[in-house]
Amino acid sequence: MARVKGGLNAKKRHNRVLKLAKGYRGARSKQYRIAKQSVMRALTSAYAGRKERKRQFRQLWIARINAACRMNGLSYSRFMFGLKKADIMLNRKVLSEMAINDAEGFKALCEEAKKNL
Repeated sequence: MARVKGGLNAKKRHNRVLKLAKGYRGARSKQYRIAKQSVMRALTSAYAGRKERKRQFRQLWIARINAACRMNGLSYSRFMFGLKKADIMLNRKVLSEMAINDAEGFKALCEEAKKNL
């Protein structure tokens, strides 16, 4: 029986990596070995970046809520504790949107939180 060489599969694998490395400068987009290292690092960074983005948005929402709370005479932590005691379950994203777009509604939430402290 004839020996089967792995050339076709290796070529496919190389092309897949080189396609991902399109747009990189110099050898990073031309040579498989260097492209593979760059692509592996880029994919790792992309994964970490997706996790980091979630942290950054939460940080932004908390900063916005805190600023709006202080305008209504409360700190962020007392506001959140007051909402929890009042059984008002709103996430930080919604509270942040309310703080920006619906000042009256947010003020009512602050009053409710103060009442339950």
